[in-house]
Amino acid sequence: MSALIAEDEIIHEVDFVWLEDIAALDYVRQSLDRLPTRRGRPAYHRDGRMVGYALLGSQAKPSRSSGTFRRRVFWLLPHDRDADPDGLYATGAPAEAVDPRTLAPGSKGRKTERSEGGPLSSVTRGRGLTLPM
Repeated sequence: MSALIAEDEIIHEVDFVWLEDIAALDYVRQSLDRLPTRRGRPAYHRDGRMVGYALLGSQAKPSRSSGTFRRRVFWLLPHDRDADPDGLYATGAPAEAVDPRTLAPGSKGRKTERSEGGPLSSVTRGRGLTLPM
């Protein structure tokens, strides 16, 4: 959950790899996963799809107990707003969601009016969709 990601857990991030155009997304979910490497595309084991992931610098140390690295993964579920604009998250956003435009390596990101269902993204407007009032 975004509220549970501490800045000191992500200080070794050096870049993000986005698998989709984040300009078209009002929010992404983020989690801190235990992964076997600092870099490279991680395996994805959730419903939905991975949207992006963090790369860690060489100063990042693996866990002494598991040998894994804590890296952020960004993802969406099939019932999220981008795929179901009139669904559960037509307004509001999941607890772990942040506006992808507020993310930067080493920075948690935050919710915005847009991620909470405010002004629509250009993609949503271009599709002629509206949020319920």
